[in-house]
Amino acid sequence: MSGPWLLAIDTSTSAVVVAAGEPAGTLLATRSFPAEHHHGSHLLPAIADLVRDTGLQLGDLRGVIVGTGPGAFTGLRVGLATAKVLAHELGIPIVGIATSDALLAAVPGATALVLPAGPHDRTIVERGSRPTLLAGDAGDAGDAASAGSAGLAGLAGLAGSGAVIAIDLAGRAPAAALEAGARAVAELPAQLLALGAARLAARATDDVARLVPAYVSLPRGVTTEVGEGGVAWSRDPR
Repeated sequence: MSGPWLLAIDTSTSAVVVAAGEPAGTLLATRSFPAEHHHGSHLLPAIADLVRDTGLQLGDLRGVIVGTGPGAFTGLRVGLATAKVLAHELGIPIVGIATSDALLAAVPGATALVLPAGPHDRTIVERGSRPTLLAGDAGDAGDAASAGSAGLAGLAGLAGSGAVIAIDLAGRAPAAALEAGARAVAELPAQLLALGAARLAARATDDVARLVPAYVSLPRGVTTEVGEGGVAWSRDPR
């Protein structure tokens, strides 16, 4: 396989994803591995394996697409740093795509995404809105996972229809929402490439020095800037 291609990276969920696609956004190949604590040691080898197995050439890479979360601190830092270094060193454009946008686009009719924010809290992202932090596992799993700006009751009825996507919340979300989450994660590489390719084609690229991730939680002792709803957003200029 040869010719121009795009690289997509996402490290915001428990499944790290790297994918190759055509400049028009069509998925060519993807690799994934459980994140655990392997972001730093496994990400570059996964990219190298993808390039080797597909026969693609780094010299033909035309752009880097990176998921910006919301997600956990360590994973997003590694993913963004890797994407930035590749874009900078190869002199190619980079675009950041909110992983939440890609996941919601993956499930037709989905209106809200629920993610873990540490062992007890959750972050809810409703389509077209900023993330909201839900502190604690208030209520039962079905109610808590369906929470949003409308409150616990506002989205509770959507979980059964699959309109709520739950990621990495086994035992803390309704089965229908978890099933929708599994479908969304499976489609994440294709959606990242489609959204990123459209941005690249429109020349709506990001400044590698200013592209930042969105965190659902930060390590203890790290200074944060807290946005509406209590979600911590990185302002690290690097």
